Amino acid sequence: MSEVQAIETPVQSRKAKTRAEKQADHIGRIQRTLIACFIGLFAGMLSFYLGGVVDATGHQNDGFLGFMLMLAGVVFQKYIFLLLGMDISKLGGKDWFYQGFMTFAFWFMAWTLLLTAIPK
Repeated sequence: MSEVQAIETPVQSRKAKTRAEKQADHIGRIQRTLIACFIGLFAGMLSFYLGGVVDATGHQNDGFLGFMLMLAGVVFQKYIFLLLGMDISKLGGKDWFYQGFMTFAFWFMAWTLLLTAIPK
């Protein structure tokens, strides 16, 4: 009673990518991440300089403006990607969340460092 087991190959739902296509995708991800980081840094510096005078506790009078600048940077990324000719049709919710988080993280670090390091 021997059973013959057929060796099944996994079905590939997507076309196998070539090395050049993988590299192009990787470079695109790096470019999108760098854009998000630079937007976050720029928004953090703008938040510091437009936020008003820093008091003794390290707070600014117009901190809400800084938060709004960061949100504007998150939204503005899409249009920068389009201007640079990047294909955004393949980006899903997770990708946009990652882009927004990178912008937020660099905005927060830049603004915090400027608030604590540079006396006005």
